[in-house]
Amino acid sequence: MSVPNLNASAAFLAGFSIAAPLIVAIGAQNVFVLRQGLRREHVAAVVATCALIDALLMAVGVSGLAAVIGANRMALNAVALAGAVFLAVYGAAAARRAFKNQSMKINSAGQRMTLQSALLQTLALSLLNPHVYLDTVLLVGAVGAQQPPPLRPAFLVGSASASVLWFCGLGFGARWLTPLFAKPRAWRVLDAFVALTMWALAAMLLRGIFLSTPTLAA
Repeated sequence: MSVPNLNASAAFLAGFSIAAPLIVAIGAQNVFVLRQGLRREHVAAVVATCALIDALLMAVGVSGLAAVIGANRMALNAVALAGAVFLAVYGAAAARRAFKNQSMKINSAGQRMTLQSALLQTLALSLLNPHVYLDTVLLVGAVGAQQPPPLRPAFLVGSASASVLWFCGLGFGARWLTPLFAKPRAWRVLDAFVALTMWALAAMLLRGIFLSTPTLAA
């Protein structure tokens, strides 16, 4: 009876160790969670939504759909284009905030984001980012699909646990940085970083579309 437990533990650790470095990488989703944590706005809802999306996409990949999605280049390009447009617009909004000191104060009156808006932005930053599918569905999913069927649930729990721990730490741990971000200048620097990050990601997505399209790359 001890062998199945060891195998399940190994599968759990494999899922955790594979997902953790992919999730921790700086991206649009992580930056948004950090900003919400600093502002203390709907942190639990945003964290739960991000973790749930990751878990569902990982499950899709482990179920065997990773190869199907990876082979559909046109679908990935369409998602990439939509993601690039969204990231460019989001980056422009962050750039505008970087020049407005009055809008960078934590919990300032009239500046709180509604729950609906927070959830919509979380969904957009998660589902319109092709890198999310690459990390969760294709990479984590491909490895998970190679596990024996009885061990796949343990692998999924491990990979999902990495996502939950990271987003909880990022969202709820951000409050420790509150003294630093009590200064409007710190918010301006953060939003400038957000804008540059969003634009860089958008450029990467557009470059990927260009390189993957024969008629454009020729």
